[in-house]
Amino acid sequence: MSEKLTSRVGRIISGSFNALLDAVEDAAPEVTMEQAIREVDDAIEDVRSELGKIIAAKHVATKKLADKNAQHEDLSVKIDFALKEKREDLAEAAVAQQLDIEAQVPVLEQTIADSSDSEKELEGYVAALLAKRREMSEELKAFRDAKAASQSGPGGVSPSISADISKATKTFERIMDRQGVSLSQGTTSAKTAAQLQELEQLSQENRIKERLTAIKSRLGE
Repeated sequence: MSEKLTSRVGRIISGSFNALLDAVEDAAPEVTMEQAIREVDDAIEDVRSELGKIIAAKHVATKKLADKNAQHEDLSVKIDFALKEKREDLAEAAVAQQLDIEAQVPVLEQTIADSSDSEKELEGYVAALLAKRREMSEELKAFRDAKAASQSGPGGVSPSISADISKATKTFERIMDRQGVSLSQGTTSAKTAAQLQELEQLSQENRIKERLTAIKSRLGE
């Protein structure tokens, strides 16, 4: 993963709710929050795109390694045949080709190993970004609930509701300031955002079920 993308994901994931810059007073809170979530969606898309490239490169290297190993085995058979036919010159040529293959195999194996490490790292980034998105979505929901309650309640906004609105607003605006998220960047389409949200929900439900199953198994239930 490029250093720029790594830094971008790191800033998003490491953002703290307790030690961020003051919110911009004139910003539209709800619009700002929605935009911040779309920016996280963009980051998820970029990481997944990088992950796709890594998986493709790993596939190519794996196939090439298999081809080289098959070629090496085929040459071994031909070497035996050449020697039986008293054609040592042909056997030498085949051995030379085997040595070339053997020089390439470690490089291909290292490429596959590096790709596997990068694949695992990127999958971790996707999981972390999805978790951050859920966190931000919860804050947006809290803001909207508090806003709706303040508009329907008598006598204006209660201190507790005002505190909820302020907390939600500051959370998103401070995240954007601290993490360098730009409102001018492109956003995901509505269809893509909906698909990502559905995938996120399914993934989260599956992780919850797996965790509960593991706990029940440990307790002997």
